[in-house]
Amino acid sequence: MTEQELRKNLELLKTEHRDLDAAIAALTEAARVSASADMLQIARLKKRKLRLRDQIAIIEDTLLPDIIA
Repeated sequence: MTEQELRKNLELLKTEHRDLDAAIAALTEAARVSASADMLQIARLKKRKLRLRDQIAIIEDTLLPDIIA
């Protein structure tokens, strides 16, 4: 992948990560109000969010390699 493609992919992943964060917050709030909230769905979203964070970290490491000073 080119640097431009990596940066575009990085932005898409970050956007999805933020969207998942909002969805998790909304479902968690619904769980407080009503006992019918789907805890399994919340757990799945949290796992997806962690996988996205890992992918984001890999791309960021690729774009910004370690520099030995």
